[in-house]
Amino acid sequence: QVQLVESGGGYVQAGDSLRLSCEDSSGRTLSDYYMGWFRQAPGKEREFLATIGTIGGYTYYADFLKGRFTITRNNIRNTMHLQMDSLQPEDTAIYYCAAGKRYGLAYAEKAMAYDYWGQGTQVTVSS
Repeated sequence: QVQLVESGGGYVQAGDSLRLSCEDSSGRTLSDYYMGWFRQAPGKEREFLATIGTIGGYTYYADFLKGRFTITRNNIRNTMHLQMDSLQPEDTAIYYCAAGKRYGLAYAEKAMAYDYWGQGTQVTVSS
């Protein structure tokens, strides 16, 4: 059973950067899974941010990010990351990583495409 754990969240000022990490605490390899990042702000639905293919050669981002976030993965270290730059107060949310293999990257913007989710890490951006 894949057990995803996020880390790297925190409290930052507008304009700062954060790097989130995601790993499998069970020690299983993540290289068979495409992976993604989502977030959920208070009172809002969970929204897609970015996805990355199994070997990292394919990435896709939500349009509203406008190049501020970068998703990467390291299959040797069995980790995935989300580099977030130019953070703004509207980026305040709980950030979740997810892994999937059933539906393929064509559905990667949809939460239902992912089989495993982490518990989330809080990101708070103050003005």
